[in-house]
Amino acid sequence: KAADKIESHLEDIAKILTQEQGKPLDKALAEMRVVVGRLRAASELSLPVKVLEEDEQTRIELHHKPLGVAAVITPWNYPVSIAAGQASAALIAGNTVVIKPSPYTPLATLYVGAIMRDVFPAGVVNVIAGNDDVGAALTKHPLVRKISFTGSIPTGQAIARVAANDLKRVTLELGGNDPAIVLDDADVEKIAEDIFWCAFTNSGQLCFATKRLYVPENLHDDLVNRLKTLAENMIVGDGMEEGTQLGPLNNAAQLNIISELVDDAKHHGGIIVTGGHRMNRPGYFFQPTLITHVKEGIRLVDEEQFGPVLPIIKYSDLDDVIQRANDTQMGLGATVWGEDKERANQVANQIESGTVWINQRPKLSPNAPFGGVKHSGVGRIGGIWGLKEATELQTINIHK
Repeated sequence: KAADKIESHLEDIAKILTQEQGKPLDKALAEMRVVVGRLRAASELSLPVKVLEEDEQTRIELHHKPLGVAAVITPWNYPVSIAAGQASAALIAGNTVVIKPSPYTPLATLYVGAIMRDVFPAGVVNVIAGNDDVGAALTKHPLVRKISFTGSIPTGQAIARVAANDLKRVTLELGGNDPAIVLDDADVEKIAEDIFWCAFTNSGQLCFATKRLYVPENLHDDLVNRLKTLAENMIVGDGMEEGTQLGPLNNAAQLNIISELVDDAKHHGGIIVTGGHRMNRPGYFFQPTLITHVKEGIRLVDEEQFGPVLPIIKYSDLDDVIQRANDTQMGLGATVWGEDKERANQVANQIESGTVWINQRPKLSPNAPFGGVKHSGVGRIGGIWGLKEATELQTINIHK
């Protein structure tokens, strides 16, 4: 019912989302279709009682019980779809939910919350807007038994510390510094556009966007030139204007981070292939930017930039580049590109990340778990795994 109700308001919500987040309207509509899909997928999930053992004297049952109140704290890049994924699993498991959107993007989520009043009983789905102190209050509140947070690593670590005081359950989907590794047999003409969108979807404001691109020497110049052509032909503008392909950065703080990272890369010898500057127009617009002659040890390569800037790193030894890709505290996602699928799969299995995509743009399936390793998170969302994260196990041992 919630999915149907949201679907009937799809365009209204998408317009609000574009106006507060910045993404082009067609991309906001796509996010809202993901919301509908996630709700429908969740509605088909269940965790029936499982009989673990049974004989003439004993029957042992495993039950999945709701935890109670679940707090869902969401970021500003995909505010509605992330909230829907986390909240739907909590609701199907029998919990009530309090959703706290980012102060940068509360409006679309509040609108969805208003729509939900016609679907769920009062108090089952709640949306509370506010600044960071609201999220802190939820994290500390004794009635909250589960916290689902998507956002930065430092904030996730702070939430985990506070949650530990009350032994709350947590699911943390945190930052990524996702590598893309192009193998030396890759078809550059075939993969260039997909790699571009791996890095620049939502103007790079995507947790599992490609943040570092490793290219073998024999393909480097060709791929860089193709990416340059794509970047320079992108229509960057107001998300409400027809034809816009990339919108602005969401907020001034993120624009400042991107500017600092680009300046630092140039200071350390990085060469701007294209872009490199804030656009001369009102708003937080930054040119799609490609930077070469960089390597590990500078901020743009070592940190999560979360914006329309891609460092491109030339390599000659595959084993070495796999090690370099893994030499980070982050491990959310990665992509591998090559014609030999078995070889690409072998490389994927060596990468330390929660998900690896081979020869395709990153996308999430409602039927597969998603989350990070190392500092990129704790727990998983999606499918039956996300549902289990919203429950407590109870064993019932029956003497016949």
